[in-house]
Amino acid sequence: HMTLWCMVSAPLLLGCDLERLDEFTLNLLTNDEVLAVSQDALGRQGVTVSKEGPEDALRVYAKDLEDGSKAVALFNLGETQAVVTARWSDLKLSGRQTVRDLWRHKDLGRFETQFAMTIAPHGAELIKICAD
Repeated sequence: HMTLWCMVSAPLLLGCDLERLDEFTLNLLTNDEVLAVSQDALGRQGVTVSKEGPEDALRVYAKDLEDGSKAVALFNLGETQAVVTARWSDLKLSGRQTVRDLWRHKDLGRFETQFAMTIAPHGAELIKICAD
């Protein structure tokens, strides 16, 4: 839910007692790198750049950011874990790119033509891609 919310730059509405949030939920809602995608100054919404797999269950969404990088959301709408691939050709990128996992605050490396990640069933991941 949070990954999609950040990609569409929409206001987040919470229907819970904020004083009773557990640590996991509080960390989810206050991740600075993830929130920066939602609040990016360009204000652009993410768009679907690819759909693959049975019933198009494996999806990649991309959003241009003010600093010239791209936020990329990888979704697995299927019932089993699957590898979701973000291809530079779909993202209108070329050359070596650096990939960062925004949920885990971790650089994942440099990649030449694509980046792939195993995503849990009904799961999502949020990465940032920028040129070297």
